[in-house]
Amino acid sequence: MKTIDIIKEKRVVSDKLKEHRKECARLKKLILNALKEGEKTIPQIAEEIKEPLDMVTYSLMSARKYGDIETGEIDDMDEYFTYKIAKKKK
Repeated sequence: MKTIDIIKEKRVVSDKLKEHRKECARLKKLILNALKEGEKTIPQIAEEIKEPLDMVTYSLMSARKYGDIETGEIDDMDEYFTYKIAKKKK
């Protein structure tokens, strides 16, 4: 048996963590779908997907950190940056 198989067998992932990961994936999917139409600010995304602003911000920043989303321009009122789906590097 390989070491990685032994580690996987012994590692226990709590149900709470599994639910958290599902929720993060769900929010990321909603955000990416909202951005398919074009650049949006965080409040626009939150309103469209009907999720709390803080959760959208957290999920958006995580997706940005991992290169799924890019920061666009600042809005006309100089309040919020827009965000867009990142162009995949070839």
